[in-house]
Amino acid sequence: MSETQAAKPAAPRRDHPRTHHGDTVNDPYAWLKDPEDPATVEYLKAENVYTESRTAHLAALRKSIFGEIKSRTQETDLSVPVRKRGWWYYGRTEEGKQYGIQCRLKADGDTPPEIEAGTAIEGEEILVDGNELAEGHDFFSLGTCDVSPDGNLLAYAVNYSGDERFTLRFKDLRTGEDFPDDIPNVFYGGSWSLDGSVFFYTKVDDAWRPYQVWRHVLGEHEDKDVLVHQEDDERFWTGIDLTRSERYLFIVSGSKITTEVRYLDAADPTGEFRVFGNGRVQGVELSVDHQGDRFWVLHNKDAENFTLGWTPVEDTTQFHEVLPHDETVRLESADAFADHVVVSMRRAGLSQVAILGSNEGQDFGRLTEIEFDEPIYAVGLGENPDYDSRQIRLGYTSLVTPSSVYDYDIDTAELHLRKRTPVLGDFDPADYVQYREWATAADGTKVPISIVAKRGVTADGTAPCLLYGYGSYEHSIDPYFSIARLSLLDRGVVFAIAHIRGGGEMGRQWYEQGKLLHKRNTFTDFVDCAERLVSVGWAAPDRIVARGGSAGGLLMGAVANLAPARFAGILADVPFVDALNTILDPTMPLTVIEWEEWGNPLESAEVYEYMKSYSPYENVSDVRYPSILAVTSLNDTRVGFHEPAKWIAKLRHESPDSDVLLKTEMEAGHGGRSGRYDAWEEEAFNLAWVLDKLGAAQIA
Repeated sequence: MSETQAAKPAAPRRDHPRTHHGDTVNDPYAWLKDPEDPATVEYLKAENVYTESRTAHLAALRKSIFGEIKSRTQETDLSVPVRKRGWWYYGRTEEGKQYGIQCRLKADGDTPPEIEAGTAIEGEEILVDGNELAEGHDFFSLGTCDVSPDGNLLAYAVNYSGDERFTLRFKDLRTGEDFPDDIPNVFYGGSWSLDGSVFFYTKVDDAWRPYQVWRHVLGEHEDKDVLVHQEDDERFWTGIDLTRSERYLFIVSGSKITTEVRYLDAADPTGEFRVFGNGRVQGVELSVDHQGDRFWVLHNKDAENFTLGWTPVEDTTQFHEVLPHDETVRLESADAFADHVVVSMRRAGLSQVAILGSNEGQDFGRLTEIEFDEPIYAVGLGENPDYDSRQIRLGYTSLVTPSSVYDYDIDTAELHLRKRTPVLGDFDPADYVQYREWATAADGTKVPISIVAKRGVTADGTAPCLLYGYGSYEHSIDPYFSIARLSLLDRGVVFAIAHIRGGGEMGRQWYEQGKLLHKRNTFTDFVDCAERLVSVGWAAPDRIVARGGSAGGLLMGAVANLAPARFAGILADVPFVDALNTILDPTMPLTVIEWEEWGNPLESAEVYEYMKSYSPYENVSDVRYPSILAVTSLNDTRVGFHEPAKWIAKLRHESPDSDVLLKTEMEAGHGGRSGRYDAWEEEAFNLAWVLDKLGAAQIA
């Protein structure tokens, strides 16, 4: 060991037996769960020192990558203004400042005003300046920023630890003064009543589950707040929203597979919420939006990929189908406007947006899909608060196209590009190429892979490759552009996304085939995608690094055990690697909610044995592992820091010759560090490590 090399930490092993279904297992690192234990904190700090010493040779590369990200980013910038009633709302950033600033301008006409970043904007009103709110704090997060329907009041919520429990505050936008109301321990979101006299908010229980909706009368002390709804079933989250029409408030309670909606006239905030339709039906999911004298309803009763229809407002049990079930198209959402509905859907692994126009009465016209030229892309509905708008705001991106904002004109069927995120320097999209490849799983399933590379990098079997995956919760990882990723591509690295089962890329069945007792498909699909990249020449056999985060971190841990020789390195962000122990403990945050995703190993011996067969921590052995970097945060409420801490400790004990590192952010949550410059430094650290493991760690 060199004089500057820190000693390799070794966590003490302590007996902690666990018995389930007749199986007794010792968990020697269970003590690492306690963040208040000084021994735990000291161990995490020692791991950070060790990781820094082992990566010190990458300091210049990290600095270079940070500089590349910074030099390509227009630091003083602003978003495309969004119309709501008599105002244009937008956000902007300023060079040298970590956080965004939320602003508005008086509206004049329907076309967004032409305002320039970095210039004085006449008539601008600042709603929230994140930099002022964050002053004196190492971490800052804004949980909600919601203007009342009349435009006079602002509800906003702040957090300074990363634990996702916010303090709710209120501001009079006419005077700029804050109200004395100060409500602690609230969750994200919330909704105003129509007249702005009442704000509804949610609170979480000890397991960080949003389970209560409260009614707060502006100007009154929080002790007088009224509990409107409490969700006692621990499988369900709950929240509240105001429809785009501003006519109804919805309380939505949902588990992984079941939804219940309650509704109330927004002009009567002290009234009683009514249950929508037939109420809670196990296994039936639905979403509801309001339009005129009807509610639009998207549901999956007898329709795996969902069906869309409407009910009369006066009788929400009478469903009239408009778009029937289609086994090739997954309907994902339906957003109602005054005289049309925007339908978001997915076909053949790609997202789509379509307009369902309504004429008079019950004639809803035809479904018109909005088309784009690129073969691989991602499109989705943007922020559209104006109920009467005839223009639809869309967000669009691809692996080679920076994030773009379009307005689609309903009347002319024309797309208007409002803004494309600037990439400074000599960036040219034509310098990069994107491809779609398909891997074949062992059971014959075709798994899509999205690939991007610098033009001139050929599929000759020599290129280094970073392969990303997630594969849980029906969450789709669509092709997207990243400024930071250019630092990989320009060094000859191929970037690929494995659209594996457990996600939602190919419809609901894609999700069903990668959850519960089919979860192993997620992991084997990922390995099959890596093998496909090698076989077609997009990755050198010994130059693939895998990356995934959260539930994608479970994927990383599983493939490390499943195919350790396939990968040169594995980067696991906030990884869910102690899955079995967490899902066995109903006192852990969000565990009970997760049973419908993973199964309940407390009740089922079959689920217990199945989870034990793939849970990364349970299956660490004495094989030689690829280099592993696990990144976590002390205040993460979704995946506890102890999971990667235990995993790395066990890896180091069972496989002492393997190169494994743990990096813990001591002032952050699930999303990592909060300021944009801090986030760039964190990503520069990660990418430098990836490049090092790929043998592509040149400075420029």
